[in-house]
Amino acid sequence: QVQLVESGGGLVRPGDSRRLTCAANGRTFDTYYDMAWFRQAPGKEREFVAAIGYTGGTTWFHDSVKGRFIISRDNAEKTVILQVNSLKPEDTAVYYCAANHLGRGSRRDETSYDYWGRGTQVTVSS
Repeated sequence: QVQLVESGGGLVRPGDSRRLTCAANGRTFDTYYDMAWFRQAPGKEREFVAAIGYTGGTTWFHDSVKGRFIISRDNAEKTVILQVNSLKPEDTAVYYCAANHLGRGSRRDETSYDYWGRGTQVTVSS
């Protein structure tokens, strides 16, 4: 089994930055997982934010966060980081970490992911 735990959320002002961390653990977790972040705003469906391949060499982003968000990973530490910059009120959401073994299917499709964390809340408000 694989467990994913997100942290780093909080209340921030527009224009601020935040570093979201996903820590993976579990006896069966290996580095051959594509990792992603999704988010769900109040009253909306969960949407893809960003993903990173298991080597760290390929990334994918939703158009709304390109140029503002950065995704990275440290396979030795089994962590995935989402650096969120220039935050806007519309970025307010619960941010979820997800793992997809061997990068099956579309990285932008939540049904491709095998494991999920419980999420961390990011609220952007002045």
